[in-house]
Amino acid sequence: MFGRWLGNRTNRVGRTGPLSAFRVPPDAGVLSCRVLDPVNEPVRHAEFAVTDAMGRKVVGGGTDPYGAFVTTVPAGDYRLVVSAEGFTPYRGSATVGQDTHASLGDVTLQVAQPPALPEAGDWEIDPLHSSVGFTARHIGLARIHGRFNSFAGAIRMGERMEESAMHVVIDAASIDTGVQMRDDHLRSGDFLDVGRFPTMEFYSDRFVHKGGSRWAVSGGLTLHGVTRTVTLDTEYLGVGQGLEGETRAACRATTELHRDDFTITWQTMLARGIAAVGHSITIDLDIQAVPKT
Repeated sequence: MFGRWLGNRTNRVGRTGPLSAFRVPPDAGVLSCRVLDPVNEPVRHAEFAVTDAMGRKVVGGGTDPYGAFVTTVPAGDYRLVVSAEGFTPYRGSATVGQDTHASLGDVTLQVAQPPALPEAGDWEIDPLHSSVGFTARHIGLARIHGRFNSFAGAIRMGERMEESAMHVVIDAASIDTGVQMRDDHLRSGDFLDVGRFPTMEFYSDRFVHKGGSRWAVSGGLTLHGVTRTVTLDTEYLGVGQGLEGETRAACRATTELHRDDFTITWQTMLARGIAAVGHSITIDLDIQAVPKT
């Protein structure tokens, strides 16, 4: 339950003031705070998570346009984590009593330092520590989760990240949704037609910084013999060391494809209960890359 900013540190709930309209159970209280940036502007849509003393999540959500949130929780001790894109997460604690309002007041988030960028040079995707997954609708209801088990990719890191380029090749026949009959159908001429189009390829030489650790990577995706421009919404996670001391760079990326754009238009029902895959398909990438040796 969310509302406007409540500035009192602690007060009784349900009698006077901004909380007078709240209906709070007898064993509960109200917890609130306002989230600001370093120049005291509200942080809209910051994410918060409230956990109990055992570390179990009790409630979560986002702040309102004024950077505020207010929620009803059972009386007890709580820990709060507030996070927002481009800021260092804030961690605090609060005790909420029965029929009382506990306010953390103004919480100021500090601007996070962006992770160090990878060194210029040739890198390659490590398939053992990367994944290419997707989610699609099944007859518009249940979701199908799947992945491609075989892929390879190369990245040329520029002196400036904006000057970088990448090329990824995916083995279409390696599609895996965990159901053999469905996978065979997805490989057939009704969908991917892997006999005619054995690979999917993505090439990009457009890396655009969106702020913080966010990048837009745009390029041409060739699927089912058709090439379309797609943009990967990418979160760069930074550079680290692997178990054997090797340098690794990591990122997460997502995009949405419409299969009609790639002339994959089959949408009737088959016998034995195999139904159509929905028109929109969400692609999720978890990528680790290592310098090419």
